[in-house]
Amino acid sequence: MPDTAYIGAGAGFAGDRTDAAGPVADALAKCDGLRFLMFECLAERTLALSQLERRRDPKAGFNPSLDKFVGPILARCLRDRIKIVGNFGAANPRGAAERILKLADEQGLKAPRVAVIEGDDLAGVLSAQELAAREIDGAILRGATQIVAANLYLGGEPIAQALDQGADIVVTGRVADSALALGPLMHAFGWQRDNWDRLAAGTMAGHLLECGAQVTGGYFADPPFKPVARMADIGYPVAEIGADGSMVIGKPDGTGGRVERQTVTEQLLYEIHDPAAYLAPDVVLDLTAVTVEEIGRDRVRVTGARGKPAPDTLKATVCIDGGVLGEAEISYAGPNAAARARLAAETVAERMKRRAPGLQFRTDAIGLVSVLGNNEGAFARLRNADAADVRLRFAAQSVITAEVETLLDEVEGLYCAGPAGGSGVRRRLTPRLASASCLIERKYAQPRVVMLGGGA
Repeated sequence: MPDTAYIGAGAGFAGDRTDAAGPVADALAKCDGLRFLMFECLAERTLALSQLERRRDPKAGFNPSLDKFVGPILARCLRDRIKIVGNFGAANPRGAAERILKLADEQGLKAPRVAVIEGDDLAGVLSAQELAAREIDGAILRGATQIVAANLYLGGEPIAQALDQGADIVVTGRVADSALALGPLMHAFGWQRDNWDRLAAGTMAGHLLECGAQVTGGYFADPPFKPVARMADIGYPVAEIGADGSMVIGKPDGTGGRVERQTVTEQLLYEIHDPAAYLAPDVVLDLTAVTVEEIGRDRVRVTGARGKPAPDTLKATVCIDGGVLGEAEISYAGPNAAARARLAAETVAERMKRRAPGLQFRTDAIGLVSVLGNNEGAFARLRNADAADVRLRFAAQSVITAEVETLLDEVEGLYCAGPAGGSGVRRRLTPRLASASCLIERKYAQPRVVMLGGGA
């Protein structure tokens, strides 16, 4: 077994920079040992959107930026034997794998062995009523008769199995984000599924890498208190992980950003509900004894992860039809703009009480108050606010599409019905999914590896 494996992060979310993976792949090519390039592209919201796309087109449902993520680095990764692991399969992992094979063919490359991890989709496994009985975060599933999608969070073991079978590229749907690193490490070092401390270390490595540039200064940046140089060229992380679970977090030479004790510590604690018991499919990670030490410029050693036996249940995300989201915007500018915008908001509110009294909607005045506003209206707490440029945004969500369309019509009607000077109306109606989380017994997890291309 090798002493060290190297894992770089090519993306930290579905809409990440598509040129970030290039410098990471170049850095990995210079490393001596097993190398992996992971793409973490799948959040609950992203998966829901992918499920909507697959409903419209059965051939769609994988990450729409797949070509941009994988195309530029595919040839060099295959040439330098850098394994690619990504959850860009979303709601259609097999479709993503087939697209990668087509990309290879278009570039004149020998067909790689692409492994597809299936088994996260619970469609047909549990009924809506059975899922509702397991719900842990709300009541949206109660009374639901049709489930649009239900996806289980798989762990790193099927990824390791795929790599053991010689996969050049592993495409997954819903797996735990950290599993994208843990799976390659289980493959590289032969870590057993009950070696809790090693699995905990691999999970910690995945957690540090999964958000891309967040650990190299991106989400850390807050001038002038926490300055980060060359944000436009920020480097994405590369981790050196030892067979003993120790690791060093760095970034490609010549890139922007910073890797320091502070940046690593912030990411280490990011979205951690309990540092002593961070639940993952393969292990319960205990971070309370972890040490974070700067050992050089843009090099931070992280050690001390401890593990406990894996949970008895796995998390699943369940989506049901959430109706539609309607959004409409209009601008007011020049003298007395804030007063005219206020009158417009009050006018729409009064007319909606008559035309769709049951519809709840939100009004924001972008530039005055939006993030901190509420459904009572953007001006509720700023009665004396004034501005020369106000963009009003109205939004509503409902399963009754006609009511939402009424709101959009009322905003557009402000053009001529006043107040004066309204312009730049934009309106949009978007199908929505509502989601909830459940805890599912492990017996329902049946992951499988399907190999495509490369003579498979």
